Amino acid sequence: MKEIYIGAGVGGFIFLAIIGFNIVPFALLILAMGGFLYFMKTQGQLSFNNLGKGVKSQHRISFADIGGQDSAINELKEALDFLVKPEIIQHMGIRPLKGILLVGPPGTGKTLLARAAASFTSSAFIAASGSEFIEMYAGVGAKRVRQLFLDARKKAARENSRSAIIFIDELDVLGAKRGNHTSHMEYDQTLNQLLVEMDGITPDEDPRILLVGATNRADLLDPALLRPGRFDRQVQVGLPDREGRRRILSIHTRNKPISSEEVLDEIARATFGFSGAHLESLANEAAILAMRESSSTIDSAHFTEAIDKVLLGEKADRQPTRQEIERVAYHEGGHALISETVDPGSVASLTIIPRGGALGFMRKSPPDDQYLFTRPQLEKQIMITLAGAISEELVYGDRSTGARNDFNQAWQTAREIVQSGLSSLGVVSIDDVPADMLYNECRTIIDKMETATHQLLSERLPYLERIATALLEEESMDQRRFQSLLN
Repeated sequence: MKEIYIGAGVGGFIFLAIIGFNIVPFALLILAMGGFLYFMKTQGQLSFNNLGKGVKSQHRISFADIGGQDSAINELKEALDFLVKPEIIQHMGIRPLKGILLVGPPGTGKTLLARAAASFTSSAFIAASGSEFIEMYAGVGAKRVRQLFLDARKKAARENSRSAIIFIDELDVLGAKRGNHTSHMEYDQTLNQLLVEMDGITPDEDPRILLVGATNRADLLDPALLRPGRFDRQVQVGLPDREGRRRILSIHTRNKPISSEEVLDEIARATFGFSGAHLESLANEAAILAMRESSSTIDSAHFTEAIDKVLLGEKADRQPTRQEIERVAYHEGGHALISETVDPGSVASLTIIPRGGALGFMRKSPPDDQYLFTRPQLEKQIMITLAGAISEELVYGDRSTGARNDFNQAWQTAREIVQSGLSSLGVVSIDDVPADMLYNECRTIIDKMETATHQLLSERLPYLERIATALLEEESMDQRRFQSLLN
């Protein structure tokens, strides 16, 4: 039928041309319409065949290659049983899961978990990002969603796999709450199509489809996406603990010449709050530093330098004046002296070398990961943050703008004391506390800690002078050197 219509159209144009009719405007119009339709087709035809190809052609990621996420891995394996053991699942009358949502901060390994899930279940794997579905042309996003599921089924057939896993990163871009985008309805149409495709997943489907989403803002997702029957399970992928960090460092240093295994234990203890991506970058930067020094092995000093680089960035080109460097030395020395006084063994390193936006830096290394704090512990944190400015005041008689971030951090800690019900106000809702009352309570806490810090530093001025003098000579010092000055 298509050929008949095309032949009739061409014949009609030839007849009109023979009788002398001007067909140029009609030809141009048809060409323009054809070009527009072709453009819309190519825009909507987003092929996902090449995405995720590395799972089959390159090294397959397994759960053993992911460290620090034992809880998330166990929960994910349990959710994958319906792909691994379909007969048992059917016998027990269990409804297979249609979607699994990985929730956690950036760099914690959500994409790696999805790829490992594909390897664990021997499934075809296709990956996409939420932003790839959003276009200015109406209907393109919905068509791409349909194409995504179609490509997943085709890829599973090509690989002779009975299941396929579709991974969508940054799901909050695609699945944000409907009604928030007033400019046009393309966002909502795309989400609606995703909901329809998920509803179309049936238990007896061959291949079986599992949708895995990843986001660090689950609160932005539409409730219809999170209800049972769609994303049935949420797996929390958090920051690794100390043992997890040790495992991640072991994975990323398998091909690197480490001086001793004890170095990794020390670095795992000193990197509280680091994600897996941070630790991978840390191991890489340490290897680069060792190469620059023509060292045959990577030792503790390289890792320590790499930690500062990952946290603060490369050394800055700007050169502060001699007076500024001296002030920074007393400032950072005050932080370190109070930290060591209220929490012995907590100072990991100290430097007055400018990095990023900081002129100096004191890095703490707590003996254990800590997630709960009492009021005395929070008050010690306030004292440490105030110590830099108070040290300047004791030595120079005034303060500088270098303490601005310290003051913000001290104020936030004071607010946390009030919000946690640890202040004299008792148990309160921070939103219902009058602004003047909240200010006065935080001001009282800060004033009390400022007085205590001033007294401690006044009693330890000789130590502060010794630390500042050593910093001006050496620029950086590690924990052993710092403690030797105090002893």
